[in-house]
Amino acid sequence: MRVAEVRADPLNLELDAPFEIALGTRHEARNLLVEVETDEGVVGYGEGSPLPPVTGETQGAAVAIAREAGDLLEGRNLADYRALCSDLRAAFPGANSALFALETAVLDAYCRSRGLALSELFGGPPRPVETDLTIPIVGADEARQRASAAATAGDGAGFAHLKIKTGDEVEAAVERVVAAREGAPDAELKVDANQGWTPEETLRFVRRLGERGVELGLLEQPVHRDDLAGLARVRDRARVPVAADEAVFSPEDALAVVRADAADVLNVKLGKSGPIAAAEIAAIAEAANLELMVGCMLESALGIHASAHVVAGLGSFDYVDLDGNRLLAEDVVASGPESGPEISITGPGHGVVPERS
Repeated sequence: MRVAEVRADPLNLELDAPFEIALGTRHEARNLLVEVETDEGVVGYGEGSPLPPVTGETQGAAVAIAREAGDLLEGRNLADYRALCSDLRAAFPGANSALFALETAVLDAYCRSRGLALSELFGGPPRPVETDLTIPIVGADEARQRASAAATAGDGAGFAHLKIKTGDEVEAAVERVVAAREGAPDAELKVDANQGWTPEETLRFVRRLGERGVELGLLEQPVHRDDLAGLARVRDRARVPVAADEAVFSPEDALAVVRADAADVLNVKLGKSGPIAAAEIAAIAEAANLELMVGCMLESALGIHASAHVVAGLGSFDYVDLDGNRLLAEDVVASGPESGPEISITGPGHGVVPERS
């Protein structure tokens, strides 16, 4: 069960509609696909979704690093997957998307060789995972329409949790969230500012929503990732659970957030940390009595299902935001993007074999 070959290629995926957040607008996901093939002919698949303002990588750089990593992996025993992943992180620090794709492909190949579901590697059998749905930065009318559609999506089951992108002008963000509440009156609303505000703007946003009678279930990364003092100030005054997202890429980052008393929730995103370190961050959150969230980038079913397996295996996540493939015009599997809130996962590995690339 040794690595015979590593392949890495660009994976370009058109979005169903433009996706705007405080960090910019995306029209397509410029991802990468990694395949790790064993000497027994078993292939594991991994995906990364670079976003320069967040991960610090371009697609071209991520693909180049993943290809270079083949020299480090080829000939190695997959049973030593922890050592392999540790060596990758030591050799390519900061290559977050490339490392996510490589680590996922390594773990997927190992699990497929052993006939295991990826979730079992993290402690539990595969089981359905329920996600929220994201509403990007759009006008109030469109936010209302999207929220209403989400409430009845997936054969009427509907999304019980919606995440609304903010971080733009405060009053426009307030109107967007109020409109989403009108469109989906029974859904729990979370907002994600993607570092777009100062602490003062964040508190004004929360105050204005309160005046409009809207309660939030979560306020995600409202201030810059390096401003832990500002994040702590928001947490103290907003009276809304606060999540750290871009502030947490590694277990060391998670410890810094805990020591600063800066958040109620840690967002564990495999596109930032990779699967193994995600489990370590989850353990830190549990030890510190913080809640856990899992997030995603604009990933296809490959990345989404890998993350869902970690969620199912660990069993300790309070918030699930794994809707990246629901924003695509076409997924990598023939069935297309999933529509409802449930992610049905299977094995072996993460269970996804791409049918297009």
